[in-house]
Amino acid sequence: MSKRLVALGDSFTEGVGDDDPAAPNGVRGWADRVAEQLAAREPDFRYANLAIRGKLLPQILGEQLEPALAMAPDLLTLYAGGNDLMRPKVDIDALVDDYEAAVAKIRATGAELVLFTGVDGVEDALFRRMRGRVAIYNEFVRAIATRHGAHLVDMWAMRQLRDRRYWAPDRLHLNAYGHTEVAIAVLAALGVEHPLEGAELGPREVLSPAARRSQNVQWARKHALPWVRRRLRGESSGDALTAKRPTLEPVASAPLPR
Repeated sequence: MSKRLVALGDSFTEGVGDDDPAAPNGVRGWADRVAEQLAAREPDFRYANLAIRGKLLPQILGEQLEPALAMAPDLLTLYAGGNDLMRPKVDIDALVDDYEAAVAKIRATGAELVLFTGVDGVEDALFRRMRGRVAIYNEFVRAIATRHGAHLVDMWAMRQLRDRRYWAPDRLHLNAYGHTEVAIAVLAALGVEHPLEGAELGPREVLSPAARRSQNVQWARKHALPWVRRRLRGESSGDALTAKRPTLEPVASAPLPR
């Protein structure tokens, strides 16, 4: 059983969308849930989460990798590249070259590593436009995981994540339901038994075209336009933030699933 977990990445790993005022940075997320379950099985367990929202892959590797390795973890999680793929122009081949070099460096320490593919956004108009580049990125990640003996959480295959009810109102980040699903998938990849359960949300509501257009307009005004303005100003949502758990610390006992 792992005793030292370090999570690297962006908003996905930080836990954005899963609001929790009692948690560092005001968010909980799948990594916290995984850490809670591992801590319940290992008295000496310690957990650090260096992920910061808005970070690009070069920033994640440049700012988080060495501090993470300095903690001598026996388990790391790495998700990087999602923000890069949302840029108008991205060199996926160059991106994954750096990504694989980082994976090789991590695995050379003997630590276990969990990698992730991107989600299939086929049912969302915004992410459907990115579907091709995400699929290419995912194929690279699958091959890298195989070559280096890393665990893989294939979120592209998690069809439940196509359902918008697993996402926060901004449509960019998973909510508590979505983060719980990812936590379950990570624990399954690690072969860890746990009491977490996915939500039973029932049939989806069928919206009229007019209602769907109205929702899309509201979303664009509240979430999409501010995101575009930040990009134009060269700003990131994480510019004023620091890592939520910058050092290895004990984790409270696992709470009941929610």
